[in-house]
Amino acid sequence: MTVILWAATNLELYAQGFVYPLSAAVAENGDVFVADRNLPGVWKLQDNVLKPLFEASKKFRTPLNAVRCVEIDKLGNLLAGDSATREVYRFDKTGQPVPLTNGGIGVPMDIAVNKNGDLYVADLELHRIWKVPQAGGTPIEFLEIRAPRGLFVDLDDRLWILSHGDNQVLRATSAGEIETVVMGRPFAFPHCIVVDAEGVAYVTDGYDKTVWKITPGKEPEPLVRGEPLQNPVGLAWKGESLIVVDPRAKSLFEVRLDGKIAPIQAEPASK
Repeated sequence: MTVILWAATNLELYAQGFVYPLSAAVAENGDVFVADRNLPGVWKLQDNVLKPLFEASKKFRTPLNAVRCVEIDKLGNLLAGDSATREVYRFDKTGQPVPLTNGGIGVPMDIAVNKNGDLYVADLELHRIWKVPQAGGTPIEFLEIRAPRGLFVDLDDRLWILSHGDNQVLRATSAGEIETVVMGRPFAFPHCIVVDAEGVAYVTDGYDKTVWKITPGKEPEPLVRGEPLQNPVGLAWKGESLIVVDPRAKSLFEVRLDGKIAPIQAEPASK
C-alpha cells in the first residue's frame, strides 16, 4: 500500500504520541495503523516510529473527525470508519480518505472484510451490520443485531460478532444464519474480537481490563488481566501475537498467546 504522510502542523503532536487510540490494523509488511479518536485522525507506526498518516480537522462532521475503527482490505488498502460523517473511507494512493457509502452508516464501530472483498460494518446507532460492496455503494442490511461492536471474518468466511445483547458472542454464515458462540453476558464491556486458524477467539473487555480467550467447547478464560492494561479496546493480529489498543493508557501492547504482555515502542517522529 502506497501512502503519503501528511506533514505535521503542530510540533506538540509529535511530542505527545497517541491521544486516544481506539483501533489498530496491521498491513502485510508489518506497518500498524491506529485510529485515534482525539487526534483526531489516523497514525502510522513503522519500525517503532509514529507519525500522523491523516490529521483530521477539529471541526465536527468533517472526514475522520470521530474516527473509531480501521481495517485493511483484500487489496492492502486502509479502511476507516467515522461516526462524525456516518461513513466508511478507503485511503487512496495519495493518502486521502475516499468515502464509500455516501454517509450510509450510523456509528461504525468495526469493519471486517470477507473473502470476496466486501465489507461488513457494525453500526452501533442503528443496531445493524451492513454489507458494503468492495468498490463502495449503498450499504445493504446484512443482520439486525443489538448494539454490535467487534467483527471478525474467520478462515471459513464466517462473521464473528460482539453484541451487547442477551448473548455477547455470535457467529454468522455468509447467508446470514446466526449461531450463538458464548451464551449469556460473561464480559463486562466487550469491544473487539479476533479469531485464530483453530477457531480460538480473543476478546477485549475494557471494564474488566482483560483480554479473554475463548476455546471451542470451553468457558471463556482470561489471557491477560489488569496492569498494564487500563481499558483495552482495540485488537488485531500481528503475526502470532495480538496487538491491544488501550486509550486510557494511550498505548499499544503486544500480547503473546502464552499470556506475556509488553508495551509496543512507539517513538514520535521529529519534524
